[in-house]
Amino acid sequence: MWVFLNDRFVRKEEAVVSVFDHGFLYGDGVYETLRSYGSRIFMRDQHLARLRRSAEAIGLDIPIPESQWPELLHEAMYRNGIGNAQADAYLRITVSRGTGEIGLDPSLCPRATVVIMAKTLHPTPSALSRDGVALTVAKTRRNLPEALSPQIKSTNFLNNILAKRESIAAGTFDSLFLNWKDELTECTISNLFFICGGTLHTPALDCGILDGITRTIVMTLAQEEGLPVQEGHYHLADLQRAEECFLTNTSMEIMPVSRVDSLAIGDGRPGPLTRRLQTRFADSRTRFLEPAS
Repeated sequence: MWVFLNDRFVRKEEAVVSVFDHGFLYGDGVYETLRSYGSRIFMRDQHLARLRRSAEAIGLDIPIPESQWPELLHEAMYRNGIGNAQADAYLRITVSRGTGEIGLDPSLCPRATVVIMAKTLHPTPSALSRDGVALTVAKTRRNLPEALSPQIKSTNFLNNILAKRESIAAGTFDSLFLNWKDELTECTISNLFFICGGTLHTPALDCGILDGITRTIVMTLAQEEGLPVQEGHYHLADLQRAEECFLTNTSMEIMPVSRVDSLAIGDGRPGPLTRRLQTRFADSRTRFLEPAS
């Protein structure tokens, strides 16, 4: 496995970051995860733009010019023998504050640490997509946006990890966060949608959620299908009345939800509108891929 570290590609065993790196010490950094379909990266420019926005929000200078990122991402795939007809790629970019003396002052770190990892993207098991997944409503609450903006894709993931531990203990696919107002927000790595009365609902950004790239695509595709879309402030009671529910993120696309805690969603199986959006998403992928080289 080859990893890009700062200014060159190195073998996995040589991809070592200092114990004085502020990403390790304090979770001071940002990241993005991307995927390819074959050799073409899904929403590449949008992911890179969000990485820049996250970095700017915490005053972090990314030392790699914007023009170099496409080549680096493709080289990461090529060196690892993925991003081709045989294997789609999962890519993760991590940018930490860098190495410096112990202390919270960002100026202690003269240069950011940059890492690009690429590995094979394993498809979501067909049984999950066919039957839907179960969620646990987490006791852990979503971070207060005024404390840590969800629009920053931060490497500080402890809030999500605590919720993930709850789903693991419950034997479910993932945990669903409520916010400080008992409103629905999102899961640990995905956005939430539900369908009620023929309208597609999703929590509004000011509930404290990440502005997901796949979330935006699904809302666009739903509107193109003539399905009304509403962003709002919802509670568990709204989800309990839902006929269908699903999650979205870059790697798994659209994942049906069949149960939340002990409550079945609809008849406990993925519904027709969810299936319709899955099909529309699959048929529309090429619109959202980087141009063919």
